[in-house]
Amino acid sequence: MRCILFSLVTFALIICSSIASAATPRYIPIFVYHNFEPIKKGSMTISTKKFEEQLQWLKTNGYTVIPLKEAVAYLQGKIASVPAKSVVITIDDGRITVFTHALPIVKRYNIPVTLFIYPSIISREPYAMTWGQLKELQQTRLFNIQSHTFSHPNFKQEKRHLSAEKYTQFVNFELNHSKKILAEKAGTPVTLLAWPFGIYNDDVERAAAKSGYEMAFSIAYRCATKSDRAMAVPRYMLLETQSMKLFTMMAACRMQPTKYK
Repeated sequence: MRCILFSLVTFALIICSSIASAATPRYIPIFVYHNFEPIKKGSMTISTKKFEEQLQWLKTNGYTVIPLKEAVAYLQGKIASVPAKSVVITIDDGRITVFTHALPIVKRYNIPVTLFIYPSIISREPYAMTWGQLKELQQTRLFNIQSHTFSHPNFKQEKRHLSAEKYTQFVNFELNHSKKILAEKAGTPVTLLAWPFGIYNDDVERAAAKSGYEMAFSIAYRCATKSDRAMAVPRYMLLETQSMKLFTMMAACRMQPTKYK
C-alpha cells in the first residue's frame, strides 16, 4: 500500500511540475516603439492603426501584456512565474505622439507600458512631451518611467574622440544625471535603462551597474531569457514596414537571433 501511495504522489508531483513548466515561459518578448502617427512619418514611426492591430492580435490570441518590472523580477529569479504568453511593451525617447496618439489606444486596451525617457528634451523640444504630460501618463497607472540616459548619446562614437578619463566622466554623467532628474520629476525609483540606439559596451555596462541600474535593454531580434546579461537584455524594435506575420513570429519568439551594436 505504501509503495502504491508513494507512486501516486510521485506521479502527481511530476504532473504538477509539467503543468507549471508549461505555464512558465522560457522566453519573454519585449517590444520597443518610438513614434506614433495616424500616417507613417519617418523610419521610427508606426501608424496608430498598426499599433492597435498588434494589440488586438495579442488580445485575441491569448497574450498578456505584463509590466516590464514584472518581467525583470522573473528574469532575475525574484518571482517564480509569469503568464505563459507574456509580452512587454516599452516606448523610447518621450515624443509628444505618445501622449497625443498612443495614450488613447493604451487606455482602450488597459495595458502597462514602460517609457524610457531621456530628460534633455522634455519640456524643451517641440517634438517631445512636457513634464506635465508625463505626469498625466503616470496618473493613468498604466505608464512607468525609466531612463534612456540624459541626452541619448551614441556611446560608441563618443568613445572614439574622448580620452579614457573624459569618456568615463561623460558616461557617468549620462547615466547618473538622467536617473536623478527622472526620480525627482517622476517621483518613482529609476532602476532600468535602455541603451540609446541599442549600443553598449563593457565600459558602459559596468558603469550602469555601478550607477544602481538593475537591468539595461538593447535592441536585438530575439526574446529575453534568464541567461541574458543583466545589462544587455534584448528587445524587438517595432516598425511600420514589418508585416503582421513578422510580428506574430516575434511574439512567439520564433525570430533568428541578431543584434545591433
